[in-house]
Amino acid sequence: MTTARLPLFPLNAVLFPGLVLPLNVFEERYRAMMRELLKSDEDEPRRFVVVAIRDGREIAPTATGMPDTVAAAPPAERAPADGFGPDPIQTFHRVGCVADAATIRERADGSFEVLATGTTRVRLLSVEADGPYLTAEVEDLAEEPPAADEADEAGALAEGVLRAFRSYQKRLAGASERSLATGADLPDDPSVISYLVAAATVLDVPTKQRLLQAPDTATRLREELTLLRKETAVIRHLPSLPATDLTRAPTHPN
Repeated sequence: MTTARLPLFPLNAVLFPGLVLPLNVFEERYRAMMRELLKSDEDEPRRFVVVAIRDGREIAPTATGMPDTVAAAPPAERAPADGFGPDPIQTFHRVGCVADAATIRERADGSFEVLATGTTRVRLLSVEADGPYLTAEVEDLAEEPPAADEADEAGALAEGVLRAFRSYQKRLAGASERSLATGADLPDDPSVISYLVAAATVLDVPTKQRLLQAPDTATRLREELTLLRKETAVIRHLPSLPATDLTRAPTHPN
């Protein structure tokens, strides 16, 4: 199994392979990470690991959409592991996603605007805090390949998930919402569909984490089908559910 040591970026969110992650980075320990990534050759991937915080506390205010008053505050001087307990790895979910930063733009105040894309799943083996930011030793976590008789099942499940997802979107946004995805807007690959739906559905972090950790595409799609039907039924019976506002506000990719 391939292992690597990469910078670690904890968030109160789950990143999936193939999904875009915009970040507003202004805390010093993460500024240091971005400055280090900028030292790499432009032709080389600028990789770091995004991992969800297990207890739901996002110590570093770096997620997109933070209020300007917070972003404009002086960067906090924190040690790499501050806020994550005496053994940081215990604070994080053990499965995360490698992000490749396509764009890292430094602002005049020293903060960074970052646009990254999730690439591959990894499992955390250890976390170190002996530098200006956290690093983690990780190993690749490949999807279990489907058996010969399961490949068709994944395709059928993907079709069912897409139908359920469209129904969920209509209930969530209202049938007149123009931004609803159509068949032409969505991919054909069952694995890609499973990650896209997991990211786009309004779910809590533990549920999204469970989808990220699913051993294979079919398992993930089966769980998504159950979740989508359940969420759609809830919205149908509670038409005043405030979740409709989530479709019109700035969104986070997870």
